[in-house]
Amino acid sequence: MEFFVISMLNGLSYGLLLFLLSSGLTLIFSMMGVLNFAHASFYMLGAYLGYSISKWVGFWPALLLAPLLVGALGAFFERLVLRKVHKFGHVPELLITFGLSYIVLELVQLIWGRTAVDFSPPALLQGPAFTMISHSLNGLSLIGGAAPAELCRSTDSAIRIVCSPFPATRGFMMLVALFMLLVLWLMLTRSRIGLVIQAALEHPDMVEALGHNVPRVFMLVFGAGAALAGLAGVIGGSTFVTEPAMAATVGSIIFVVVVVGGLGSLGGAFLASMLIGIVQTFAVAFDYSLITLAQQLGIELSDSLKSNSIVKLTLSQVAPILPYLFLVLVLILRPRGLMGTREE
Repeated sequence: MEFFVISMLNGLSYGLLLFLLSSGLTLIFSMMGVLNFAHASFYMLGAYLGYSISKWVGFWPALLLAPLLVGALGAFFERLVLRKVHKFGHVPELLITFGLSYIVLELVQLIWGRTAVDFSPPALLQGPAFTMISHSLNGLSLIGGAAPAELCRSTDSAIRIVCSPFPATRGFMMLVALFMLLVLWLMLTRSRIGLVIQAALEHPDMVEALGHNVPRVFMLVFGAGAALAGLAGVIGGSTFVTEPAMAATVGSIIFVVVVVGGLGSLGGAFLASMLIGIVQTFAVAFDYSLITLAQQLGIELSDSLKSNSIVKLTLSQVAPILPYLFLVLVLILRPRGLMGTREE
C-alpha cells in the first residue's frame, strides 16, 4: 500500500511540474495563437538565473526574482522580435522561436559551462516532508519529516516495517503548481484583465477601439508565459538537475502535454500533465516485462518467444516513449485533444 501511495504522489508531483511548465505555453497559445518552441529554453534560463541569484541573496528571493527576469526577457523578445513576424503567419513564428532556443542554449553554455551546476534547495526543503511507515501489525501511519531510526527497524523478524519518505521539494513543487493553477483560473475567468486578454484574441479591433493597447496585452501575455516557465525552472532545477540538456529533456514532453490536453486549453493541459506524470511514474515503478507478467499469470511461453527481445523489454525501458504513444492515440481518436475546442 505504501508503495502505491508514494508512487502516486511522485507521479502527481511530476505531473504538476509538467503542468507548471506547460501552463505558460498554453497561456501563450490560447491568447496569441503562437506555439513557442523556445518555451523549454525559458525553463532552463529560469533554473540558471535562480542558481546565480541564490548564490547572492538566497533561494527564496531567487524564487521570485528569476521568474520576473525571465518574464521580462520574454516580453522584450516579443516586443522587439516576435511582433515583427507575427503578421507573416505561424511558420515564421515557429522558426524564430526555434532559433531562439539555440541562441539561449549557446549563451547558457558560454556563461555557466557545459556541465551541471550545484543548485541545491534551501535547508527548509531538504529532507522528507513526511515519512509513511508501513507496519505489518499496526498498518500505515504518517510522521512529519524524517522518521526516527528506531521506528523503521524491528527486533522481531516476524514484524515487517517499511519507511517511505516523501521529499519536501516535491511537496513544495505540488503546492506551487496548484497555487498557480488557481491564480491563472481566477485571472482568466474572474478578472477584468482576463476578459480583455481573451477579447483581444477574438476581436482585437473592437478591443483597440475601446482604448486597450492590444500589442501591449500580447507582450504581457508572452512575458507571463515565460515567467511561468522560469518559475518551473527554479523549482525543477533545484529539485532535479540544472544542466544545459534540461531544456531538451522537457522540451518535447511539454508539447505532448499541450497537444494531448488540447491546444489552448488550460484544463486540458492540467489533465494531460496528471495522466502523463502518473503513467510514467508507475511504468518505472512496476518494472515488469511480458515474460514476468506471463509467469505470474501462469502462462507458458515458447522458447522462441522468450528469446524475443521485444518480449524481454520491461515497462521501465519503454516508459520514455509512453507519452508519445499516448499522443499518437489521442490524435487518432480525438485530434482536438482531451479538452480542446480550437479549430486550428
